[in-house]
Amino acid sequence: MPQPQLEAAKLTPGEAAAMLRPAFPDAHVSVSEVVTRVGGENNTVYEVRCAEPVGGVIVKVYPEMLHWLQKKEAHVWRLLARHGVEAVPTVLYSAPDGGPSGRGHTVMSLLEGQPLAEVVNDLTPTELRGAYRRIGAFLATFHAIDQDAYGYLITELHDPEPDNGSYMRREYAQRLDEFAERGGDPVLHRRLRDHVAARAELFDHCEAPKLCHNDLHEGNVLVARGPDGWQVTGFVDAENVTAADPLLDLARTHYTAVGDDTAKWDALVEGYGPLPADWTERLALYRLYQALVLWDWFALIGGYGERLESIAEDLERMLA
Repeated sequence: MPQPQLEAAKLTPGEAAAMLRPAFPDAHVSVSEVVTRVGGENNTVYEVRCAEPVGGVIVKVYPEMLHWLQKKEAHVWRLLARHGVEAVPTVLYSAPDGGPSGRGHTVMSLLEGQPLAEVVNDLTPTELRGAYRRIGAFLATFHAIDQDAYGYLITELHDPEPDNGSYMRREYAQRLDEFAERGGDPVLHRRLRDHVAARAELFDHCEAPKLCHNDLHEGNVLVARGPDGWQVTGFVDAENVTAADPLLDLARTHYTAVGDDTAKWDALVEGYGPLPADWTERLALYRLYQALVLWDWFALIGGYGERLESIAEDLERMLA
């Protein structure tokens, strides 16, 4: 997972116009407003509003040391476009070296809507089930894209493994080491290690690596209210994309978005399609891994004591 970074300096209308001109070489770029959108620790996201014919676009600005992550996101969105995956951003221009502005940035199409996380309580049960069916269908389109090996995808797979057993044993060992190094409870560490070791053969049941979003929670799902109610309009954030067992991806969404809500899970599976015969056992092992990943991440960032306690409690419950 990328290292946390300080927020970039604010983007001025003049800088935004310079970034947009290569994306719209035949249009007059007139920026009327730059609005900071919800972003992460690794980049700053802006909605740039322009006069027609440009209209609204998204600009993501990256610090220099994370230009590799910028290249990754552009690569993933273009890969999805080649496979006909809908409701994702279109890359209009990407300049890891900074281009005319001197700041690494990517210009993308603006998807309609707002994060599901911001309005989830406004959706009716029927609308929420519809949203989760759409999330399941989207994950299925991701998982239809074959990969050559298992590993973290940048523009190519980083340190790939030929089989899922080797990949997940390596990843679990690394996350457990980070848990110990960052102050995790030694007793819980030992229980996690023993629990995984006793069930590691489940990793070998994955037959082939698939493209996985690996961070599809409600903050990365866009929705908008229309004549027929709330509808999913798009999916964002390709920073965690990985080549892995599709159940690893489903486990991430289960842990970070579904939780104990069986209606959400049933709707997601309805949209996704049939699961492997041993999905229950594998999903449980992957949910434990995804919780461990998030514990390590928040421990690295610092300042998330309550969150760390909550995740540790989740780990305890999963072990029980």
